[in-house]
Amino acid sequence: MTRAGTVPEVFLAFLRLGVTSFGGPIAHLGYFRDDLVTRRRWMDDRAYADLVALCQFLPGPASSQVGFAMGLQRAGFWGAIVAFLGFTLPSAVLLVAFAAGASLFGGPVGGGILDGLKIVAVAIVAQAVWGMARSLTPDAPRAGIAVVAAALALFAPGAVGQLGALAIGVVAGLVLLREAAEEPGETLPSFGVHRAVAIGSLVVAAAALIGLPLLAATTGSGLVALADAFFRSGALVFGGGHVVLPLLQAEVVQTGWVSPDVFLAGYGAAQAVPGPLFTFAAYLGAVSSVGPGGVAGAAVALAAIFLPGFLVLVGVLPFWDALRGRPRVRAAMRGANAAVVGILGAALYTPVFTTAVTGPGPFVLALIGFVLLTRFRAPAWVVVIVGAIGGVIAALL
Repeated sequence: MTRAGTVPEVFLAFLRLGVTSFGGPIAHLGYFRDDLVTRRRWMDDRAYADLVALCQFLPGPASSQVGFAMGLQRAGFWGAIVAFLGFTLPSAVLLVAFAAGASLFGGPVGGGILDGLKIVAVAIVAQAVWGMARSLTPDAPRAGIAVVAAALALFAPGAVGQLGALAIGVVAGLVLLREAAEEPGETLPSFGVHRAVAIGSLVVAAAALIGLPLLAATTGSGLVALADAFFRSGALVFGGGHVVLPLLQAEVVQTGWVSPDVFLAGYGAAQAVPGPLFTFAAYLGAVSSVGPGGVAGAAVALAAIFLPGFLVLVGVLPFWDALRGRPRVRAAMRGANAAVVGILGAALYTPVFTTAVTGPGPFVLALIGFVLLTRFRAPAWVVVIVGAIGGVIAALL
């Protein structure tokens, strides 16, 4: 398969996203769409929404899986690896530095920056919802699916609500959108994963999930125990983001590896840095009393928590390539894509809007960011800078 991009291009694109993507997994999907779909045109909105829906169904960090798959589609295996590294390393390095005692966000200026960055996430997610709604809910049935999905995601928060909303979208698509499935003009980019590689990935994931706890119990190795705890956490969470926190708390706090105060301090720091929340694992690996600790412990924990989601994604991609071109599957994905719009809309309200917009000033700043993105076509990093400066000004007034 001929790839459309290069490995350095993918790395630099995701490194910039890794430095500027604040606001959690839903905001990250907005950043990806703004930069990689709207600006760079690596794939169209429908293909992007298909990928988002697929990753929401799979265990692991959904936004990082989307980035991994986009790197894979753009520049092959090494494109996927550097997409992961570029998006993940900035926040991982900052959190390991925080674990070593380098607190980067203190005082009113630091607090103002964090408040401004939360407000930026409102503008980013609002732009994503608006743009995706225009292309993915063009008729009454799909708009209705989006509304129902949003309601379910709001009233049943967490992975259960998201998966339920997607399931409703799939069923509604099969029933209501068979004619829409024949719409022309679609591009269905292939990810180019051989089925043997896919099956091997699924076998490795299953073997690690079963074998790591046995190996840890047999050897008594702290390093293996650390890898097992984080691999299991990454394998058993759907949607990623904050959903993984209870699993991590059970693995490292209830076992006595990390004290509750240290855990909460790291969680606070994870909110202050860009990139995926799963990089919280780097902090926990660095401070854990089990395993090598420091940079080595951070590397083990970080690799272990991301690996199962990537293995499962690689395992399903070739079958996904084969299935999604079929009319009935396309009808189901129409419904799922409309549900994705609803899920993003629900996330725009809570936690993004409700935690960031606390008064008229933050609302005006969010509105400025939205207008910069939609009317002035400003890149996301410019809006990040504007939001940070606005947050500092508000904190000092």
